[in-house]
Amino acid sequence: MTSLRPPLSALWGVFLLVHVLVALLGWVYPSQPMGDVVLVYEPWATSALGGGPVVGVTETWVYPQLALIPMLVAKVLSLPLIAGMGVSGAYLVAWAVLVSVLDALAFSLLLGRSPGRGRRTAGVFWCLALFLLGPIALYRIDAVTVPLVVVAGLWLARRPVVASVLLTVGAWIKIWPGALVVAAVVSLRRRISVILAAAAVSVAVVLGLLALGADTEILGFLTEQTGRGLQIEAVAATPFLWLAVLGEARIEYSFDILTFQIAADGADAVSAALTPVMAALVLVIGVLGVVKTIGGASAIRILPPLALSLVTALIVANKVGSPQFQTWLIAPVVVWLALDRRRAGGAAVVVLALALLTCIVYPLTYDALLRAEVLPILVLSLRNLLLLVLLILGIRSLVRVPVPRIPVTPKE
Repeated sequence: MTSLRPPLSALWGVFLLVHVLVALLGWVYPSQPMGDVVLVYEPWATSALGGGPVVGVTETWVYPQLALIPMLVAKVLSLPLIAGMGVSGAYLVAWAVLVSVLDALAFSLLLGRSPGRGRRTAGVFWCLALFLLGPIALYRIDAVTVPLVVVAGLWLARRPVVASVLLTVGAWIKIWPGALVVAAVVSLRRRISVILAAAAVSVAVVLGLLALGADTEILGFLTEQTGRGLQIEAVAATPFLWLAVLGEARIEYSFDILTFQIAADGADAVSAALTPVMAALVLVIGVLGVVKTIGGASAIRILPPLALSLVTALIVANKVGSPQFQTWLIAPVVVWLALDRRRAGGAAVVVLALALLTCIVYPLTYDALLRAEVLPILVLSLRNLLLLVLLILGIRSLVRVPVPRIPVTPKE
């Protein structure tokens, strides 16, 4: 991706314009791209604040428990707006404002007062990725984790403890930021500090949940995933979608997890195989990082491609494959561009293409996808192929990280 040096005022103008435009497009695009926010987040928040069941505490939940906090914050922010906009409208506006404010805080840290070309390029990339991905980039709980990971990624080298705390909080909102904790443990000298900070946050969360009365619900976000089938957007579902075109597979809606899944011979076996495949991918990528670290390679060179490879592996080998997963890719690339823009360009271009293709599939042609029409399946197949390309690109970049001729054993 070509380095850019626009003035700060222009960058902030683009940032604000993109957030407003993407927020408004949520009201215009088909297939209810804001559906999760008003159909599930708002009722969960209302129930918790109104003395009803509390997801993750009194009943098993599909998300880690800290995901409820931004939902509650948005509910409180929406209260003054309800009289004029209704419950749903007020909550949607409050959610968009909350995510935009979090993004703005991270964007401010990224740019600072006098950013270099790498950070300016990262800022432009972030705005482009958000615009191309569309409303799904704002109106999902995943959007809350992106600015947390951007800030943590920029701080990992200088403030590893604070960064680890932010990443662990992010992982208790949506699991994927934990991939950057792994990357930090592998590549940084102060890995013990990273581990202790992550452990302290997790212990505090668990103790807090126990105090609130949770027990078996604490790890419910893991057990709830075990029975899931193969979601239609998953990379591994691609062959089954083409079978659906031929009438040899079906797309069915699961009322238990509120998503569309593949029904076909072999689909359950593929779904069951993906978890060990994911574990194997993460292990292999982690070992590559360890080898480079033991060889004395620079942590700044190892961390970005390692983080991106791990995050991409979580998507490629996932049986879910929801469109909002593409937001996970934004933060590692922003950090990579900020730290090492010359080597991050290829990954940035691929992620922008992934964002555009994902938006074309969801929400723009999603109804046609559910009817197993050829065009959206073709677009989705290309998107999934590019995810594999991104994984290969990240791993290749990690393999190519140079090591000194005389190995240097990292110190704590």
